This record gives sequence, structure tokens and C-alpha cells, in this order.
Amino acid sequence: MANQSGCVYGLTILSPVIDDPKSDISHDCALRSYLATLPNGHHSPFAKISSTHMSRLVVMDDVVFVGVPAREEHLQSKYLVFESNLDGELEPYLTMMAQKTPEFVDAVWSHCVGYPGVRDVPAWIAYMKKCQIDTTFFFADVNTHTVQSTLKALRIQASVAHFIAEHQGLPAAELQAAFRDFFGRIKSMPDEEPGRHDAPGAHQVIPLNKSMAAHNG
Repeated sequence: MANQSGCVYGLTILSPVIDDPKSDISHDCALRSYLATLPNGHHSPFAKISSTHMSRLVVMDDVVFVGVPAREEHLQSKYLVFESNLDGELEPYLTMMAQKTPEFVDAVWSHCVGYPGVRDVPAWIAYMKKCQIDTTFFFADVNTHTVQSTLKALRIQASVAHFIAEHQGLPAAELQAAFRDFFGRIKSMPDEEPGRHDAPGAHQVIPLNKSMAAHNG
């Protein structure tokens, strides 16, 4: 089904950028400048929207198409392209964008034709749906797990590799005791925080013992 791969939704939005010859700075240039300053990781506005697997914003100037019979075609305006892979349904996701990142949404989509603002959430959702195109042949590499469960699995994977490296050559009894303690820590591990720069880095593995917990925590 278009836009859907397992439990992951593929969102593609094309919003026409305002063309105002009277502006001191063109809307597409202002938009590019703002997007260039957006932080990644934990400080990204999308880190506040916990169901975001990945997202991308880019200004598209033109797409030249030469069909059959050959003729040159161009876009009628510049477009803001917004792509996102997200958990669940579209409307709750757009609602979270409006409620949790209103300043960010205003700073971006205020440069686009017909943007209604985010105070009227239903109008914002209707606007985004009007600008949406189907994400056909959508493929998500992890399409049966949420963002949090995927991050947790990656951290466990890194921690297991670290455990193996740190415990090679131990006597069987010591290895068994260490693994029981390690497994207990895995079972009680909290969900990962979206957008962290260091997740799931090697130094963020599950502590192997109490002394290491004080060092790594």
C-alpha cells in the first residue's frame, strides 16, 4: 500500500515556495539559510516528535523533464520538499508537529504558499495533506518496530559486542555470573531518548558492573 511499509509511514510533502519579487530576501534563500542552521541529533526539532525515524527538508529549484516526444518541461515554482519516516498514522504525527514544534513549523512553512499557521491544527493538517504526494514503492529497512524499540535493540547489540570483548577468556563460572548480571541490566534498561548524538555509540553500552556504571553514566 502506498505510504506504508509495515508499521512505518512514509510521508512526502511538496509545498510551493512563495515567489515575491518585492522581498529584500527571496523566500527560497531565507528558507535555505534557516534550514542550514537547524541542529541534528538531540537538539533537532524532530527529536521532540518521538515517532520520527528519519526526516529531510530541502528546497527544490526545478526538475527538468524531457519526455517522448522530446520536450523540455519545468516546475512552475520552487518547492519545499519534506520527507519523513514515522511510526503510526499521519494525522497524530502532524498534530504533534503543530503542538510540540510550532516555532519550527512557522519558521519553515511561513515561506510556503497557502500556509495557514498551526494555531488551527485541523487547517494545518488539511494543508499538509493537500501538499502530500503518495510515497509509492516505499521501503523501510526496519518496518516492524517503533523508534524506541529500534534504538533499544541497537544499544543492546553494541552492549553485547562490548560484553564479549571484555569477558573473553574468563573461567566458565565467572562468565556465567557476569552474564546473569548483564542480562538483568538489559531487562531493566529504559527506552532510548530519540535524537541522541551518542546513541547507540560504544561508550553508551549497558554498564557491565557497578564500578563501570559510575564511569559510563
